[in-house]
Amino acid sequence: MIASPRMAAIDTSVADKRRSFRQLHQAGCFVIPNPWDIGSARWLQGLGFKALATTSSGFAWSRGHPDNGITRDMALAHLHEIVAATDLPVNADFERGFALDAAGVADSVRLAVETGIAGLSIEDSTGDKANPLHAIDLACERIRAARRAIDKAGGEVMLVGRAECFLVGRPDIVETITRLKAYAQAGADCLYAPGLRTREQILAVVDAVAPRPVNLLVGWETEMTVSDIAALGVRRVSVGGAMARAAWGGFLRAARQLAEHGKFDGFADAAAGVELDSFFAADLKTRPTR
Repeated sequence: MIASPRMAAIDTSVADKRRSFRQLHQAGCFVIPNPWDIGSARWLQGLGFKALATTSSGFAWSRGHPDNGITRDMALAHLHEIVAATDLPVNADFERGFALDAAGVADSVRLAVETGIAGLSIEDSTGDKANPLHAIDLACERIRAARRAIDKAGGEVMLVGRAECFLVGRPDIVETITRLKAYAQAGADCLYAPGLRTREQILAVVDAVAPRPVNLLVGWETEMTVSDIAALGVRRVSVGGAMARAAWGGFLRAARQLAEHGKFDGFADAAAGVELDSFFAADLKTRPTR
């Protein structure tokens, strides 16, 4: 049986969360896992992680939508829910800012900041397979708009600039680095290129954008450990929708065994109900009244 996570009862203010989140990026390397609902957020907090990040895909699937298929209102409601559920800083996977133009991105970011998040990422993908990335000038203007919106609100929220090259079929490390450096100049506090896999790619990005911190996505099985990744100079490691996919994997295997073969084998690795009940019962008692 997996050891039950530790409960945390400290009600941390938004300002304190944002301050501690920035401090996490100053040295070393930390893991920022991605819950998709209140229960997963509380469990991850109990395990001792120092910050959390939402996952657009994990949340979308929980609502019966594909990734990038939720509305801005749905995303904002989810951010409110996760921020209220945990005492940890929360980084928002804010997709494309729910707008094409810079003004729309700024408005969306303003609303996101009001949820109490400590960080927020803006992607440069368009959703158009024929033209999957925004032209770099527009992509930078979108980052600048997000930066202005954050600064107007106090400037505490960390802005993450995302270069989606590797995820949209353009795995060009030169273009990726060019975009990340431009986003840093446009005001991004942290840089992120999901899809990097090799040590050479990771080192190239870390060196190119230094001293800005780099987020690395690891959403697949790999021989690299967090210590290995830290040695490459990465400041933070996220897992995107991987934990949600792992949970869905268990569900799908059990459901298919039952539907296709009439067997219950899929329940062999199920978490014990008594363990879940025990954690959440104790956790409820320790939560401050908000």
